[in-house]
Amino acid sequence: MNGYNQSPFANITPVVKNLLIINIIMFIATFTLGKVGVDLYEWLGGYYFNSPHFHPWSFVSYMFMHAGIDHPEHIIFNMFALFSFGPILEYSLGSKKFFNFYFICGIGAMVCQMLVQAYEVHAITGSFTMANVSANREDVSAFIPYGQELGSKLYAIYHSPTVGASGAIFGLLVGFGMLFPNMELMILFIPVPIKAKYIIPVYIVLELYLGLKPMAGDSVAHYAHLGGALIGFLMIKIWRIQRPNSFY
Repeated sequence: MNGYNQSPFANITPVVKNLLIINIIMFIATFTLGKVGVDLYEWLGGYYFNSPHFHPWSFVSYMFMHAGIDHPEHIIFNMFALFSFGPILEYSLGSKKFFNFYFICGIGAMVCQMLVQAYEVHAITGSFTMANVSANREDVSAFIPYGQELGSKLYAIYHSPTVGASGAIFGLLVGFGMLFPNMELMILFIPVPIKAKYIIPVYIVLELYLGLKPMAGDSVAHYAHLGGALIGFLMIKIWRIQRPNSFY
């Protein structure tokens, strides 16, 4: 066997490998246990701090939960990005620092998402908390006084979890763009390679636009993505990580 037949997984780094394994296991477990009535989203998803479904550990656990089997693109895109960009960053930062970077970005993303939710709750109710919100999703009595549109928005904040590794992944993308700005990337549907320093800022601006002007039916936590990107930027600056000389 020669080098040309080397597996694409041969150079995968240890932290990235374990993150991939855990995410895949959790995706399978969520689907399998859901068949027997065990809702892992209830226990591991990220909820607003005043929600009856909130658990402190969800700041970490939400990163390992993804949309269900009917939306496999959620975990596929996140894991593909982790597999594509993660090993290069882990080689550059070292496994321990990469581990910390990933989780700080993910936790920071959830904090940012919760801050936006707090702003929205306060804008509607005049307070950061609501009383009489039942853990029973069928009980909508607490939301009725705010009307259909605002009540539905409050219901989603209190009863819909934030899930996915996207916040941490956005942090990785920003870190990658800062450390390897001239590395050329092939983007789906674009026939020519584009340097990281061009495509990643465009992606961030698009997320900001979608966060400010969400489309109908859009359930993506854009502010969590932006939060992860912001934390990734700050971590690279705070740690004063320099661009590796062996890369672009």
